[in-house]
Amino acid sequence: MPFFRVNQQPAYLVVGLGNPGAKYVHSRHNAGFMAVEYLAERLNTTVRRIRFKGLTGSAHIKGQSVVLLMPQTYMNLSGESVGEAARFYGIPTENIIVLYDDKEIPLGRLRVRSKGSSGGHNGMKSIIEHLGSDSFPRIRIGIGGEAVSRDALCSFVLGAYTKEEQQVVFSVLGLVAQGVELIIGGDVQEAQSRLNGMNA
Repeated sequence: MPFFRVNQQPAYLVVGLGNPGAKYVHSRHNAGFMAVEYLAERLNTTVRRIRFKGLTGSAHIKGQSVVLLMPQTYMNLSGESVGEAARFYGIPTENIIVLYDDKEIPLGRLRVRSKGSSGGHNGMKSIIEHLGSDSFPRIRIGIGGEAVSRDALCSFVLGAYTKEEQQVVFSVLGLVAQGVELIIGGDVQEAQSRLNGMNA
């Protein structure tokens, strides 16, 4: 069975960033994976098919055919996977939505932007490099690393959430899903209005 029927050529790519493997499942850096998995469950689909150096799934959101993608390249090479998927389906840059962690945002807070720099996030740096553009929407999920020193940063983002932190992140995934739906529905500004600075 084809991934999409001919008349269902996907119009959007929703990407969650993280690192593959059991070692990183509960790490702070995997907030993007968590968000895509939540979205897939909400849409009654799965993200399991191996394609484009990642795990993929198909969904329909706001009447649009959508590819869900979790790159399996490790964070710093995420752009290889995103670039392959975007080129294969001919998805324009502005229709690629990236969900990822942000250490500069308080735990459980969200930020929506329609475009912008990587902000020092290595996964985003790779995506911007491979797409040749930073003009794509993204939802940043705060993991609360504002006070972490530069020397301790790697250990922090690759470390596991505490039970309490995990509950906070889980509690905002519904808002992230709402943001994705609003962006695909053509209302980035409404997504910003509802999500920016908000938490559960």
